[in-house]
Amino acid sequence: MKNVLKVTLFLIAGYFLVSGLVSAQNFFAPLVTGLILALVVLPFVQLLERKKWPKTLSAITGTLVVLLASVAILFLFSLQVKKFVADWPSIQEEMKPKLEQVKAYITANTPLTKKDLSISDKSAAFMPSRERASSILGSFTGFVGNYLLCLIYIYFLLRYRSKFRQFLLRVFSDEKRDQVEPILQESSSVAPQYLIGKLMLMGILAILYSIGLGISGVDNYILVSLLAATFTLIPYIGNLIGICLAVALGYLTSGDIMTLVGILITFSVAQFIENYVLEPFIVGDRVDLHPFVVILVVVMGNMIWGVIGMVLAIPVTAILAVVLLNIPKLKPYGVLISKQEFKPSKG
Repeated sequence: MKNVLKVTLFLIAGYFLVSGLVSAQNFFAPLVTGLILALVVLPFVQLLERKKWPKTLSAITGTLVVLLASVAILFLFSLQVKKFVADWPSIQEEMKPKLEQVKAYITANTPLTKKDLSISDKSAAFMPSRERASSILGSFTGFVGNYLLCLIYIYFLLRYRSKFRQFLLRVFSDEKRDQVEPILQESSSVAPQYLIGKLMLMGILAILYSIGLGISGVDNYILVSLLAATFTLIPYIGNLIGICLAVALGYLTSGDIMTLVGILITFSVAQFIENYVLEPFIVGDRVDLHPFVVILVVVMGNMIWGVIGMVLAIPVTAILAVVLLNIPKLKPYGVLISKQEFKPSKG
């Protein structure tokens, strides 16, 4: 009866925790993002401080590095999107007969009718243009606000990190501080190591995709390659989205079967190189999480915070695993979500 009560209380607490995170997304999502990015640039900031830079200037420089990196990525994407928008009318003309063939096949082999398929084409018309413009403006304003707030968090977390660290150490008793210190050190390194390795992996994949898709004759292959490489931040699902995007913007616009073959070969070779060459040497075992747990936390992250939740799910869970593995009473839970195995019980 006692165990049933514990499980019930745990489920109730979990439900209210998830509900609270969903409701407080606008507060917690920028804060957690800022924390992870602050950990990424922390080694650079520490290097500046060892060179006798003032702490304030070092924190500002670290924040500017994040700002410039994000602006450079957005600028590169905007150039490719601009080219794609300019080519969109011709792409529509090329895709139109192929989409009609797909619709004809669907209506001939499924219970769906042409009227059912045309609903999606007209769905945007139900929203007045003024409302669409307001919705886009609101989304853009919210993104810019969260982006600036994230940069502010990064600065303050870098500038006053020693104060936060001392606070965490003083919360615990003297005999437990020796246990807390390695937890702080290890957890502060696991997330940035994973993200830095993942960013390097994305850059190499973008080059591989660009070469393969360019040879295959895919239009706007640089944009497709950048998007496909970016989607790899989302484990398992991202690779599927990337290849679907390449097929949609490559094969459907040209209709050349050799283009489709080139796309499939490109992604097959890139995935082989990623899984057996790049992943072990660049990312390695920096995130000691069980593959099944990775899938679960990515799905939960999407349910809680959407795309940003899927990206943050793995580094946050990796930090949680470090904490659990270093606390004796909670170590079984850490072993459960990590790649470690339970030691066989004696007797």
